[in-house]
Amino acid sequence: MTDDDSESNLTDSQAGDENELPVIQLCGLVEELSYGNAALRIETEMFEKYYNRLEPIDHRHPRLSDIKISSSEFAQLRGKRKPKAQSGTDRAITLTVDQKCELAQKELEDTKEEIRHMRANAERDLQHHEAIIEEAEIRWAEVQRAVRDFEKDILKTISKKKGSILATQKVMKYLEDANRRRDNMKDKLNLKNVSLKVQRKKMLSQLRQKEEVGDALHEVDFQQLKIENAQFLETIEAKNQELIQLKLASGNTLQILNMYKSRLHRGLEMSISLDKEMVLRNELLEKLERETVQAEEDRAKAEFLNKKLRKQLAEFRAPPVMAYVREKIINGELEKSIKTWERKVEIAEMSLKGYRKAWNRMKTTCEQLQATGPPGK
Repeated sequence: MTDDDSESNLTDSQAGDENELPVIQLCGLVEELSYGNAALRIETEMFEKYYNRLEPIDHRHPRLSDIKISSSEFAQLRGKRKPKAQSGTDRAITLTVDQKCELAQKELEDTKEEIRHMRANAERDLQHHEAIIEEAEIRWAEVQRAVRDFEKDILKTISKKKGSILATQKVMKYLEDANRRRDNMKDKLNLKNVSLKVQRKKMLSQLRQKEEVGDALHEVDFQQLKIENAQFLETIEAKNQELIQLKLASGNTLQILNMYKSRLHRGLEMSISLDKEMVLRNELLEKLERETVQAEEDRAKAEFLNKKLRKQLAEFRAPPVMAYVREKIINGELEKSIKTWERKVEIAEMSLKGYRKAWNRMKTTCEQLQATGPPGK
């Protein structure tokens, strides 16, 4: 049963009335025929699909949808087939309703199986993508936490000490700690991967043993597997919750560790400042000790001089009053004589200056006379 046979039969039976029907009835007839052809086309495609599934690929006939002919060839073919259709359909091979129902049931089961496989694949892909997204979110949270820790522990502390050796050492220490944590995480994941591989090998060996023994899974086994799967899912959920709790505890521990690191950093800075202050105080103490020694020496010298002066003061005896008066009168006379002699010296110096001027004039006159010679000559 094909689309061409049905189309030829319907068109032949109504060929005589085409010119007599109105346009509205012709449109309704065309629409009805198109619906029928669509249903027959779907049925034919289903039969071809079932037939191609049973028949090898090399012996398959070409599909009706793949055969392309022109309108003239289609008219010729229709003209050739019309007498055969009118003569009888003894050689036409059709399927019974039971066979069609069986084929439709088989196609429905295959379609359900394909849908089930597609749903399983889609669920697996969805779980895979959800796992990737969760891993990306965890990684992004770790990156953000690492950035915050780096900004808090490194950038804020070394912003005022750019180019110093201490800032470089802090950055290198932070990178070494990060690499050490990454190596520890890598070792843990490697151990977990090894344990999962061992578990996978064990499960594969158990599955291989079951296949060798030929144990068939019945409904009870499926129920048991479902129960075990539910138990494993509960265990996984509990482990996930435990992992979340451990992550939260680890985050709190990291926060506490960062707090203690900041405290330690402040303590180290305070210790460095105290060391510098101690050096300054020690230098000041040494200076004060030197000044104290010098003051002790000066005090000893002053004490010795004070003792000496006290001794002299103790041994000093005041002269008699008359002797003091005589000495005072003699001192006054000596001062008067000194003033007199000073006056005389001033007068003598003035006279000497006058004599020197006169002598200089005479000397210049004689030199002039000697230079000009006697007047008679």
